[in-house]
Parts: sequence; structure tokens; C-alpha cells
Amino acid sequence: MEPLTADAITHLVSQAGAGVTDALAQTLIHLGDSLGHALGHAFGAGPEAQVQPPAPRAQPALPVDRELLPQAATVPQRPVGTGLPSSGTAGPVAAAAAGAGVGAAAAAAPAAPAPAHLSVTGLFMQADIIVKMVMMALMGASVWCWAIIIEKLIRIRDLNRKAEKFEEKFWSGSSLEDLFDRIGQRPRDPMSAVFVAAMREWRLAAQRRGGPAGPRPLLAQRIERVMGITMSRELDMVERRLGFLASTGSVAPFVGLFGTVWGIMNSFAAIGQSQDTSLATVAPGIAEALFATALGLVAAIPAVIAYNKLSSDIDRYAGRLEAFSGEFGAILGRQLDERD
Repeated sequence: MEPLTADAITHLVSQAGAGVTDALAQTLIHLGDSLGHALGHAFGAGPEAQVQPPAPRAQPALPVDRELLPQAATVPQRPVGTGLPSSGTAGPVAAAAAGAGVGAAAAAAPAAPAPAHLSVTGLFMQADIIVKMVMMALMGASVWCWAIIIEKLIRIRDLNRKAEKFEEKFWSGSSLEDLFDRIGQRPRDPMSAVFVAAMREWRLAAQRRGGPAGPRPLLAQRIERVMGITMSRELDMVERRLGFLASTGSVAPFVGLFGTVWGIMNSFAAIGQSQDTSLATVAPGIAEALFATALGLVAAIPAVIAYNKLSSDIDRYAGRLEAFSGEFGAILGRQLDERD
């Protein structure tokens, strides 16, 4: 009896537990539906709103070998709504597009002008053909002037030294005939040439008449005239090419000014074409133009100074020759008086 009673009690308890469990589940379902309807009305979803099931999870990505991917250029991230470029890695296409854009911008930009060389050679090479011709003419004139200056300085110093030696021999007290025979027919300086010319005329007059006979004034005039002609010829040889110094000193500044005006005209024409008045555009052309004036002054200033000095030196030497010819004429006149 006791086992049956125990089984019956166990069955009743299990049946009661199953009923209670089902009732509790139904109650919970009903409460969930009521809560869903209440939330739908609260958020305006309406009675037809249904709760969507959650989206299925994405499949996990397969591992990719980073060595097989091309190098990517990183760009800064863009916050949402800021309009700035987003971050991340840009592929090869984006990098190539960026490089092409930079190259196109560089090609579209105007090429910057080459820097001008303000050296002497650079100014000459960048100048116009007319300005180059002016510069070359002035440089050639300057070189030739310096050659003349050096040659004349050496020549005048040598003439003064030879004149001193001849005066020592002339005033040594020896016979004039002996001195004439020693010098010969080829004098080496103007003073010796004046002496030889006077002595030659004296000897010719003596040979024609068997002695220095005849009218004395005529012979003195002929000797004086011969000495004057010889002195003028010798001084002309000494003064040769001094006229070039005078011409260079007076004309070279104006030639350089012509080159300057021409160069400035070309500079203003270039400014008008480029429509740029910046100092970098104006300075090279003006520097080339002013360089022509500088060359003109470089050729003219030494020429003027040297011409004045050489002219004064030659004038002093000419005065020395005139003094010698006057003294020599007086000596010959005394000898004529003694023979009369």
C-alpha cells in the first residue's frame, strides 16, 4: 500500500508542476507582448511594428598576406561631417593620380626666368649684337691705347738718354768734323739727326766754292732751314699715333653712351613684352647697358691722361732740340765770321 501511495503522490506533484510551468510561460509571453505593444505606441511605431530579428553575423575574413598587397599611401582620416579627406591607405591608382596632378600643375605653371649673370663675361654674352660690337670696339681701343702709351713712354725715355749722351760728346771740346764722322750718315736720335743735317749742308757749301765763301746770310739761312726741317720730321715720328689717344679720349665716352642708350631701349622693349617691371627683370638689361658706358670710360680716361703727359714730355724734348739747334747755329755763325 505504501509504494502505491508514494507513486501516486509523485505523479500528482509532477502533473501539478507541469501545469504551473505552462501557466508561468504563458503569463510571461503575454507580459512580453503587452510590453512590446506599449513600447511601440510610445515610439510611434504603430501596432503593426514588429521586432526585427538581429542581423546574422558577418563571416570572418580570411587572413591575407600583407607582402602580396601593393604599397599604399596613407592619407589623413576625415571625421564624419567635417568635409576633410578621409584617412586610410590609398592604393596605387590614387597615388598615380596624385602624381599626375602635381606634374600637370608644374607644367601649367610658368617657367621661372634663368638667373642673370652679372659678371663681366656674363654681361657681354647676354648683350645685344649692337652693344657687343660697341663693347668690342671699346675694348680694342683700350688695348691699343695702352700699347701706344707703353711704347711712347719707353721711346721718350730712350730719346732723353741718347740726347744726354750726344750733348756730352758735343760739348766735350772735340772737333765737329770728327764728331760728324763718328756719327756717320745714320743718326740714332733726333738731336744727332739735326746735327748731321746741319753739318752735311756745311760741307756741301764748302765743297762747291772751295771753302765757306759766298754770301754768309744765305748759308746761315740754309743751315737753319735744314735743321728746322729735320727737327720737324723727327718730332713727327715721335708724335706718331698720339692722335689716336686724343681721339679715343674724346670719342670713347660717346661711343659707350650710344651702347648704353641702345641697351636701355632693348631693356624697355623686353619690359613691355613681359609686362613685368620687377627689379629682377629690369636689372640685367640696364647692367649690360651701363657696362658699355663703363668700357667707354675705361678707354677714355687713360687715353686722356696719357695724351696730356706724353704731349708735355714731347714738348719738353722739342724745346731741348730747338735750344740745341739755336746753339749749333750760333757756333756755325762764329766759324763763318772767323773765316771771313
